Amino acid sequence: MKTPQELQNIAIEVIAEEKKAVESLAGHIDNSFSEAVETIFCTSGRVIITGIGKSANIATKIVSTLNSTGTPALFMHAADAIHGDLGMIQPGDVVICISKSGNTPEIKVLIPLVKNFGNKLIAIVGNTDSFLAREADVVLDVTVPHEACPNNLAPTSSTTAQLVMGDALAVALMACRGFTARDFARFHPGGALGKQLYMRVGDLYLQNERPLVSPDTPVRETILEMTSRRLGCAVVATPTEGGLAVQGIVTDGDLRRMIKANTSFDTLTAADIMTRNPKCIADSEYAVNALHLMRTHSITQLIVVDGNGFYLGVLHLHDILREGII
Repeated sequence: MKTPQELQNIAIEVIAEEKKAVESLAGHIDNSFSEAVETIFCTSGRVIITGIGKSANIATKIVSTLNSTGTPALFMHAADAIHGDLGMIQPGDVVICISKSGNTPEIKVLIPLVKNFGNKLIAIVGNTDSFLAREADVVLDVTVPHEACPNNLAPTSSTTAQLVMGDALAVALMACRGFTARDFARFHPGGALGKQLYMRVGDLYLQNERPLVSPDTPVRETILEMTSRRLGCAVVATPTEGGLAVQGIVTDGDLRRMIKANTSFDTLTAADIMTRNPKCIADSEYAVNALHLMRTHSITQLIVVDGNGFYLGVLHLHDILREGII
C-alpha cells in the first residue's frame, strides 16, 4: 500500500497530465470546428452520437449536454448499431463518432453504413491517420500527448479531451441559438437548478400568515401580532386608495433594541420602534434574487409587494430552504 503522501502525489500527477491534454486542444481548434458547429446548427434533423467502450460513456454525457442546451441528440452504441439500432438514424441527422484510435472493428463496420445513408459524419478522434478520420466529413482532433495512466493505456487524458471537445461544441451551439437562462429553465424544471431559474417570490409567500399593524398600534399589540403570525416580524402599513403602503417593519431585533433603550414601553407604538425603509421585493421577482437580497443584508425575511409597491405578504428564508433552492 502506498503512503498517504504518495497517493496524493499520484493524484496531482494525474491532474497535471489531464490539464496538459485539455490545454493541447486549443491548438487543434481550426476551421474544422467551425464547420462542425455549422453542420449541426443547420441540420434539419438531430445529432446521433456513437462510440464504443469509454468513448461511448463520453458520448452519453455529450448527448445529455446537447439535449439540455437546445440541440436534440440521441446516443447510439456502435456495437448495437450494426444489430438494428441503425434504424434510429433518419435523413437529415448528423452523426458524430467518438473514438480514440479510430480503427476499432466496430467503427470500421459502422462508418461505411452511415456513409451509405448519406448522413454527414463528424469524427471526434485521437488519431487523424485512422480509418474514421479518413472517412469523416469533418474531423475534430482530440489527440493527447499521453494518457494519465502510468502505462499509457487506460483511457484517461483522452476521454477528458473528448468530453471537453463535446462541451465546446455544445457551448458554441448555444451561442449560435442565442440560448438564454430562460430557455435553460424550460429544459430543467426539476431540482434546485430548475427552481432557481423559474420559481418566483409569488410562488412561495402565499402560504404564510400576513402580519400587519398600523403605525399607531401599541407595542403590546404589535408583539401579539408578531407572535400569532409566527414569522418573527410585523409589517407596518397604512391603507391608501391603491393598497397598503409600507411604512416599516418591526422585527425581533427592533424589540431587543427597544427593551435596551426603554424602561417602559406602555406608551410606545409600532411607528416608534419600527425599521423604516425595510427591504421589499416584488412578487414577480425570481426566488433566487430574494435569497441574494437576504444574504446581502443578513436578514431572514422580506416584505413582498406588488408592482405598485403595495404590501402583499412576507417571504421568509425558510420558504426558500423548503423548496431546496439553496
